[in-house]
Amino acid sequence: MEFKNLILFFLEALVYFAFMVTLLHQRHRIGIGVFITALGVMHFLETYLAAVFYVQLPFGVLSPGSSILFSGKLMMILLLYLKEDAGIVRAPIYGLLAGNFLTVILAIVLQYHETVSVVPGRVVDLSFIDEMGWLMLWGTTLLYIDALAIILIYERLGRPKRLPIWPRLFISGAIVLTFDQVGFFTVLHILNDAPMSVLWGGWIAKMLATVVFATLTTCYLGLARISAIPVSSRPIADIFNDLTFRERYEDLLDRSGRDALTGLLDRSRLEYEGPRLLQACVTAGSVTSLMVVDADHFKTINDDFGHLAGDQVLRAVAATLQQGVRTGDRVYRFGGEEFVVLCEGLAHGEAVARAEQIRRSVEEQIVRPDGRPVTVSIGVSSSEHDGATLIALLSAADLRLYAAKRGGRNRVIGREVSDADVRTVDDFA
Repeated sequence: MEFKNLILFFLEALVYFAFMVTLLHQRHRIGIGVFITALGVMHFLETYLAAVFYVQLPFGVLSPGSSILFSGKLMMILLLYLKEDAGIVRAPIYGLLAGNFLTVILAIVLQYHETVSVVPGRVVDLSFIDEMGWLMLWGTTLLYIDALAIILIYERLGRPKRLPIWPRLFISGAIVLTFDQVGFFTVLHILNDAPMSVLWGGWIAKMLATVVFATLTTCYLGLARISAIPVSSRPIADIFNDLTFRERYEDLLDRSGRDALTGLLDRSRLEYEGPRLLQACVTAGSVTSLMVVDADHFKTINDDFGHLAGDQVLRAVAATLQQGVRTGDRVYRFGGEEFVVLCEGLAHGEAVARAEQIRRSVEEQIVRPDGRPVTVSIGVSSSEHDGATLIALLSAADLRLYAAKRGGRNRVIGREVSDADVRTVDDFA
């Protein structure tokens, strides 16, 4: 019996996670309301099972409602925060609080009705509804505290040592669910005289559920290529308002930060997004490559044919760059005739090959007003060899760019160039 219950324990966790993540993943097609409504609908079942439904496992007595459904809900709230907006996160929590307050109020009012028996053998039990209402209200209050805590702890764990995703998920979940288990059991013991075995068995089950959900969430984040939101250093008074401010700022930033001439992302966007992307790649154990692209002899185009002709060449180079990169690569106008390309998940050798394709495309497709081809020089760096910071990658790629110019321009230089060659840049400083 215990072994069968253990198998069902894992099966229930898997079914819950797969179903809820599917709704969350499809939110742009079916709407986020479907996911939030499903969270709310499950709340009554969670509370009911936590109050009356218990099974025996090898390590103790537990309720699937508390150990699986509630633990899963908390992980879904954290996942919703990672994928969306803190303003979205507070919607289901505030909705549950409001709905449970209404449940308690209506249960009190309903007790004043004079009822009649319609279905033989069935008697209304308003005291049960009243008790469930108070349990759900207490559980939702704990959920509110839990949601704040798990977000804050998760972010805090990302600060000092840059912990990988799984330990951050597990540690934050284990701390918060330990608090929740003590809080919910206290009320359950007062109302239903639940034994201490429920406290310990439920706690062990929640820790096991945390391992399962942290593993499943890490796998999902890896597959969906979603990274955690970095930590804000702002002091937090109202955590939801604080976090929502940041998310909306990022949304505003996404709609701005464009270069007016080329339509590419501008340097401020690179300085903001670059460190975040690199941090996410380090956390995920992947590589990022960077190209610095410079139009050769661009000053002579402006001098000989005017700035309007120069602007047209820059727009053409920008368009060729966008056509030559992969979906998901980010192209920035760094300044003047210089561009930067960030390529997540592209190894150094592949980045050099991609840069060579771009160089050839520019030479073949873009011409100056006098009919001569426009060419570019490109320096390439990557986090696997040159460092995991934006400054390190820009410095390495910039040195290689000048080595390309020193070597005659219209060429790509990667890591294979010797340090002595790279550092001889006097002619182009």
